[in-house]
Amino acid sequence: MAEPQSELDAVLQELAEPQGFDAIEERLSAVAPQLQELLDGALNAGGWFDDAHEAIVLKTATQPDPDQRIAEVRNFVLEQTRLGMLVGVAVGWELAERLESRRKGASPPSE
Repeated sequence: MAEPQSELDAVLQELAEPQGFDAIEERLSAVAPQLQELLDGALNAGGWFDDAHEAIVLKTATQPDPDQRIAEVRNFVLEQTRLGMLVGVAVGWELAERLESRRKGASPPSE
């Protein structure tokens, strides 16, 4: 059996191929609403959209210098995208772990 890291590397390489996401896109479209709700819940539970987040939104949106405002909005969008992707990966990883546990007949990992 291959080492976990080499298995992960092989799958990442497969996904990097031009059609690597074709099957995923088809499956994802069927469960996108549930996954979006789960991701929103995880972000909210993690405090990602608390008062500090709102303060940054307000500061960015009201920056008086238009060039600086555009730069801050770009940065904010990049940070939010990265955050969403990281939390999405964590949610997906946990989903995969729990599905694997169910397939093996084991109880899901405890917190």
